[in-house]
Amino acid sequence: MTTAPAVYAIHENPDWFGPFRDAFEAEGVPLVEWLLVDGVLDLDAAPPEGVFWSRISASSHTRGHARSKDYARSVLSWLESHGRRTVNGRSVIELEMSKVAQLTALRAAGIDTPRTVAVIGTHNLPAAAQDFPTPFVIKHNQGGKGISVRRFDSADELARAVEAGELDEPEDGIMLLQELLVAAEPTITRVEIVDHELVYAVAADTARGGYQLCPADACAIDPDTGALLTPPGATIAPEPDQQLFRLREGFDHPLVAQYVDFTRRHGIEVAGIEFIETVDGRAVTYDVNTNTNYNAVVEAAAPASGPRAIARFLGRELATLYATV
Repeated sequence: MTTAPAVYAIHENPDWFGPFRDAFEAEGVPLVEWLLVDGVLDLDAAPPEGVFWSRISASSHTRGHARSKDYARSVLSWLESHGRRTVNGRSVIELEMSKVAQLTALRAAGIDTPRTVAVIGTHNLPAAAQDFPTPFVIKHNQGGKGISVRRFDSADELARAVEAGELDEPEDGIMLLQELLVAAEPTITRVEIVDHELVYAVAADTARGGYQLCPADACAIDPDTGALLTPPGATIAPEPDQQLFRLREGFDHPLVAQYVDFTRRHGIEVAGIEFIETVDGRAVTYDVNTNTNYNAVVEAAAPASGPRAIARFLGRELATLYATV
């Protein structure tokens, strides 16, 4: 830790952080990375001075950091008890960790979401699926990167998969049974918001990206072999130098105003929110990413940079709080 006020980035995955590190350096904003993979937290001590930005991910357990989520809950509770400025703080982490929390909050805000049943215990999935419209998908309540998402065409097919032990147990014990959304075009849209303002929107290729549409460059390759990944749900194998993400130029959609209002209501200050435009004319929101990443190709084409928008925003917060320091 440092003694001078700084922006503290609380995270657990250095592979995702490079573009942010560069952005803070370019904007001249002092930055300290706080990796929450282990450590000691003295509850009787006062936190350092600064602005604390949480980037803890629901998928941290897939990188061997299953405890980072609870570490973050403890750290953010401690920081906020001392009145420190947190960005995507203690309440927001609960939205990051639970798709049930996201979907219920979105529905309460009047935003269309997929029909969903939360199932406690994988063994209960076949019974829950008996009267559910087919085809459908299942996914973990606590996921990220599209892990665990799988399509089934019938309840019997799902029952066979459960009986065969093919399904990974969810981290929190909750599986989601969800309607299969059929896109009018094989894309989803991700709306990037910083400080309750639209930065830009991204179109992602679901034919090649399937269910795994993490925009960070590190998500596109196997960490052990370096080979390109063909994600679950993809119908076309990706090829070298083929881009899954592109800027949606001139993006203007009624959902933007709803998303901005939603982020204000829930204290979310950095987010990437995803929706699908379906064959039957719906615009269905299905995911709220509060540890959003940015794609390098999109960043090169965009009129504004996501990481630099974050760096400027947090730099302003830091300067406002410590103007006389």
